[in-house]
Parts: sequence; C-alpha cells; structure tokens
Amino acid sequence: MKMKLATLALGAVMAAGPAMAELVFPSLSYRTGPYAAGGIPFADGYADYFTLLNERDGGIGGEMIEVPECETAYNTEKGVECYEATKDLGSLVYQPLSTGITYQLIPKITADGIPMLTSGLGRTSAKNGAVFPWVFNFPANYWDGASVAIKHIIEEEGGDISGKKIALVYHNSAYGKEPIRTLEKLSEKHGYELTLQAVDHPGQEQKSQWLQIRRERPDYVIMYGWGVMNQVAIQEAVNIRFPMENFIGIWWSGSENDVKPAGDGAHGYKALTFHNLGDDYPLYDDLKKHVFDKDLAAGSGDQHGTAIYNRGLYAAMLVAEAAKTAQEIHDTSKITPAMMRDGMEALEMTEEKMESLGLPRFGPEFKVSCENHGGNGYAAIGQWDAKAGEWKLVTDYMQSDQEIVQPLIEADSMAYAEENGITPGCN
Repeated sequence: MKMKLATLALGAVMAAGPAMAELVFPSLSYRTGPYAAGGIPFADGYADYFTLLNERDGGIGGEMIEVPECETAYNTEKGVECYEATKDLGSLVYQPLSTGITYQLIPKITADGIPMLTSGLGRTSAKNGAVFPWVFNFPANYWDGASVAIKHIIEEEGGDISGKKIALVYHNSAYGKEPIRTLEKLSEKHGYELTLQAVDHPGQEQKSQWLQIRRERPDYVIMYGWGVMNQVAIQEAVNIRFPMENFIGIWWSGSENDVKPAGDGAHGYKALTFHNLGDDYPLYDDLKKHVFDKDLAAGSGDQHGTAIYNRGLYAAMLVAEAAKTAQEIHDTSKITPAMMRDGMEALEMTEEKMESLGLPRFGPEFKVSCENHGGNGYAAIGQWDAKAGEWKLVTDYMQSDQEIVQPLIEADSMAYAEENGITPGCN
C-alpha cells in the first residue's frame, strides 16, 4: 500500500483525508518559495520514513499511516490555514517547520488538544511542559544551539574568549531573534563583545551587513539563517575572505544547498546539528529495499542522505516512537491526539533504541517528562568538506550551558503563563 502523499491545495485537503489509515501525521510543507531548498528535503525525509513503516512493518502497531501534505510556502497565514484544513482528519501531531507558524499555532493546538513537535525551532520556552502541555521541542532548541556554538568557540580558543568579538547574522524574524537574549547573557558570563546584523526576508541582499563585518573584524560569526539567506551569506563571507572555520551556522544554516553554490570557498564552514549526518546507516538499506527501489520515494527522490532529509527522517522517527509509546501506555493501537501527547511526554530515546531502529549514534539520548518537553540540550558541530562534498561531524555532542539556558526558559515560560492566565502544573 502506497501512502497518500500528494501536496494538497487547501480546497482539496479535506477530500484527501485518510480512507483506511488510523494514524494521521500531517505535513505542513513548503516546496515552493525562497525557503523551498530547506522545506523539500525535510518533507521528503518525513514522508519516506512513514512510507517505510507502512511497507515494511504494516504501519505502527498494525495501524497504517497517512501523511496528508499541505503547502504553506513558509507563510504563517497559509500555515494556519493548513492546520485548520487538516486538524479534523484525525491528525495526531503537527510539525510546522516554521517558528512563525509555531507561534500562531500554540494557542490553537492547546485549545484543540493536538500535540505539536518543534524540534530545534519554535518557542524555546515551550520546553517547560508545565506551561505548554501540548508543545514539545526535543531534543534541542535555539538557545541550546547558541550556547553550544559559544562552547565550541571557547574550546577553539583554549578556554578563554574574553575580549573576543562575535557577530550574530540573523534572519530578521521571530526565528532569527530567538538566540539574542542567550548570546547576551553568555557575553556577560564570558566577556566577549556581541554585535548584531539583521537580514530582512528573504535575505538575497546582504552586502551592507558583510561590509560592516569586514570593518568590525569579528573573530567569529554565528548565523541564524534559512533558505536563500544562507547561501548568500556564505558567498558574501567568501567575498570578504572571512575564515570559514570561524563561521558557525545554526542547524537551519547547515544544508548542502547552503554551501555548494560557493564551491571550494565554503570549505571549512561549520554548522550545528542535533542529529548525525550522511547515509551510512542500516536504515538506509531498508529505505532502498522498501521505498526507493519500489519508486515510492517522496518528491524527486534526490535528497537522500542530505542533512535536512536526515532531519525529516529523524523527526518522523521521533513521532513514530512516541506513537508506539502511546499505544503501549493506553493498550490500544487506535490512539487519539490526547493519547499521542501522553506518548510524547513519556518518550525515552536511548542508544539501544536508536540502534534497533537502524540509526546507531544518530542523535543524543534523552527522556521527556512534564517538566522537560525539550530534552537535555545536546548538539554537535558539523563541518563542510568541499573536496569530499559532504558534511562531517567534528565534535562529540555537547550540552548547552544549563546555568544560563534554564533560568531563561523558566522566566520566559512563566511570563507567558501570567500573560495568558495559565496556572502551571504537572499531573
């Protein structure tokens, strides 16, 4: 049985609901627009993993899986429309892959009782499940990424970065602004000078920002970019001969599409990641046998093994394991969104489990709880090897500075609770 995966127009999405499937995981994708270079591989990886489960395992717990896909073009208004058009299909969890859409959906999914997973994106303080019971952002968040970037810089500098200059080049949106507070707190702790360079959507014009960087001569640049902004920034960095090994992107600025346009000039560029890279995993053998060789791959089938395709696989794997957990907790294969939420809050990812899934050493271990919807804040650094044409992990997973990150999460989540009349609590 081939899983239904047409990209659906809003008017047709209701008619394209599941016929036989009992587990519905909508895909709010964006295969068009200036952010399609990131949206396409994620959507493909997300879909292919569920196709694999259908073809190889007969779904999850005997229930077939459906992934109705709705095109958002990374537009917040369209994302909300896609949510409204798909939420009554029996949808069990949403992954909007957009911080803007995430912010708009938090009150909606809370009112509707449908969980949302925003791995590595969205509202960071949603890690506090006592305030955000329906939102999850494991295994890492934006503030973890900022902290791990600084931790890596500290290691590169022999343990002391006092007096160093660090510039943040960021997408001028809720997403790009997320790390600013964390980096400011870390600058107070470690004594570096932080400068900010905002880049307006979609990011095709950045000459003034990089001329400013050339004048200020920062020791390191951290980037929170997405889509075409990334490749433009990397090319501008090459143009001013900024040392690539001192240029570190967040995980949304670390795809093959970001570095390949700059050719050899991008060699040495670094990016954070909360999962492993490449396709040297047993899971890919199963994908080849049950999905690729059967011509069931999503999209054009040319994204396999890329960084963001792997992120889509990883996202689907986390959802599938949470669904299995929910089925076990409630002793039924036909889970509801509320049961799915329970499965997500009880999810535990161990190395033993990842190895059994054909993804050994693919991501950090973590355990979810009511108080912690976000994991333990581990991320690693990947580096682009232009000669080999691939990303390579160059560090182990490192934990973010919890002494900085956790108080920020507590303060922000409690402020949200007060503003919205929420009484925090865990059952």
